[in-house]
Amino acid sequence: MDNSEAVQFLESLLGRTLRIHTTDTRMFVGTFKCTDTDRNIILAGTCEYRFPSPSAIKAAADASSKDKTQVTKADTVKVDMTSRLIGLVVVPGRYITRIEVEESPEEVRLREQRKGIAT
Repeated sequence: MDNSEAVQFLESLLGRTLRIHTTDTRMFVGTFKCTDTDRNIILAGTCEYRFPSPSAIKAAADASSKDKTQVTKADTVKVDMTSRLIGLVVVPGRYITRIEVEESPEEVRLREQRKGIAT
């Protein structure tokens, strides 16, 4: 991808909702505003999501085992991620492990239509 294609691609992402995963396992979901040469990304209207702590998982497992007479290895426990609204945020590029673009239902429908035409 040459420079002009890269700029055009980044411009196409402006205003889109991105999910950015970081090295410390957090995930930021917000509206893409800009980036720089160091891959730092600015998101607006951002929510931060964190995986539950080991103690929260253990507490949920203990509560689940009290509800059952037998617990097997195959039993699973569902624990929600914690979240908080943080608004405008700069995610340092050196900590980004993955970036995903959220698709609207309309974008998914159009993509599926194009697939149907191509096959």
